[in-house]
Amino acid sequence: QVQLVESGGGLVQPGGSLRLSCAASGSIFSINAMGWYRQAPGRQRELVATITSAGSTNYAGSVKGRFTISRDIPKRTVYLQMSSLKPEDTAVYYCNAGLRRSIIATIENYWGQGTQVTVSS
Repeated sequence: QVQLVESGGGLVQPGGSLRLSCAASGSIFSINAMGWYRQAPGRQRELVATITSAGSTNYAGSVKGRFTISRDIPKRTVYLQMSSLKPEDTAVYYCNAGLRRSIIATIENYWGQGTQVTVSS
């Protein structure tokens, strides 16, 4: 069984900062890309940022320059440092990982349960 557990969400004022964490656990052979997505009420889930096992990153245009994704490979953890937060960043943030459960397994996609981020004064 594989679990992705997010933490770090909460309420923050506009212009503030938050740091999200997501730890993967369970029967995992290797993790490829990890990332963060978000879903606001009434909207589709959208990509926020991804990071490969080699450290290459990709960001949505709306967060570029404000958010930073990083990962700790031995800890199987991905982080999202969010700064200069805006009300439009309000959403449930989901962690995602593409991983293999064994050396012969194909890459499977896993999601965390989500953590709420609310930006409001």
